[in-house]
Amino acid sequence: MANVLLIGSGAREHVVAESLKKNKDTKLYSFMKANNPGIAKLSDKVEIGSYSDLEKIKSFAKENNVDFAFIGPEDPLNEGVVDALQEIGIESIGPKKTLAKLETSKSFTRELLQKYNIDGNPKFKVFNKDNVNEIENFLNESNDIVIKPDGLTGGKGVKVQGDHFNTKEEAIAYCKEVLGTHPSVIVEEKFDGEEFSLQCLTDGKTVIATPPVQDHKRAYDGDSGPNTGGMGSYSYENHLLPFLKKEHVDKALEITKKVADAIYEETGEYYKGVMYGGFILTKDGVKLIEYNARFGDPEAINVLPLLKTDFVGICQAIIVQELDRIKIEFEKKATVCKYTVPKGYPSNPVKNEKVEIGNVPENVKLYYASVDEKEDGLYMTGSRAIAFVGIADNIEKAEKIAEQAVSSIKGKVFHRKDIGTKELIVKKVNHIENL
Repeated sequence: MANVLLIGSGAREHVVAESLKKNKDTKLYSFMKANNPGIAKLSDKVEIGSYSDLEKIKSFAKENNVDFAFIGPEDPLNEGVVDALQEIGIESIGPKKTLAKLETSKSFTRELLQKYNIDGNPKFKVFNKDNVNEIENFLNESNDIVIKPDGLTGGKGVKVQGDHFNTKEEAIAYCKEVLGTHPSVIVEEKFDGEEFSLQCLTDGKTVIATPPVQDHKRAYDGDSGPNTGGMGSYSYENHLLPFLKKEHVDKALEITKKVADAIYEETGEYYKGVMYGGFILTKDGVKLIEYNARFGDPEAINVLPLLKTDFVGICQAIIVQELDRIKIEFEKKATVCKYTVPKGYPSNPVKNEKVEIGNVPENVKLYYASVDEKEDGLYMTGSRAIAFVGIADNIEKAEKIAEQAVSSIKGKVFHRKDIGTKELIVKKVNHIENL
């Protein structure tokens, strides 16, 4: 029997809740900032509140005799929820605030790789108000660049040359804008290649990879339009991707293992939880775009339904640092996840609009994200609404299942029809071959 506290209210946490509850002896206590109907149905008890209200979270954990916590999103990690729970003797799947800097401070991660001589870094420099006048010199020495605020931006603060700005003057202006709200800004060389996500579970000593996934950030078909939190993603039955070889996945895992070791060297503390690396395959090999200190959304929705090993047991092994004793297995299936989102998303989404779910095929998994369940039905709150996942023996079947399901939604919504399709995947394979 395990009493588990789950913090978070999105589709990522919905699939985490489902995975934890596969263990029939688990009682789930969910602390959410909004009432996710999918999580609520799986929970023994629910509390709604702010992730910054650490006292409320601690009280909820204590009164329900929680054994351990699973932290879903980045915000509570940044608030120091793991540290707060540790004060009352409750361990978490998720890093303490200082270790969560792996995600919350992009400069911390770049400088960590640099200091410990770990592969994967671009040419980069961190700027603050003291050396802001040196930005122009760095730009003169660089080709195309990427500008990243140092801190959490909900996945929408990064700006890429050629997509979001073109000139050196625009780059400098955005850097100065960022420095108005953030302590520093990172300017780094732009990589050309195909991105992939490698989400790893770690107890600080052992690091185990889940199947790689490719996410689609752009809002519209053909990878066009503004960046979003992620419109959908896919994974392959062979636990590779069409443009990835095993050696590329091994390289990404090797980088993550070295980063886990470096975090311990740097801080004297073990990182326990998820290290989700956003990598890119370039003509010069595998490079690191960034790390996240939790599962991806949507990428968790691709991998957790395939997990054959008891997830509660994995979490318990992470806490006592015995992950090396567990054989973690995933089904050899392909997955395609497609998000239905409100019209106008991400820049000007319709809000409080009702959605109706049609006849969803039985072989589809559905996960609620930003929705509100009222007496007369389901309403969107302005962000990604519902994720649908097709799981099958191959990508073609998985894509058809997901497309049929996401098309059943009625309301002021749209989705990307091309995720997981042969046309888009061939385009990505050709991109790598051309490089």
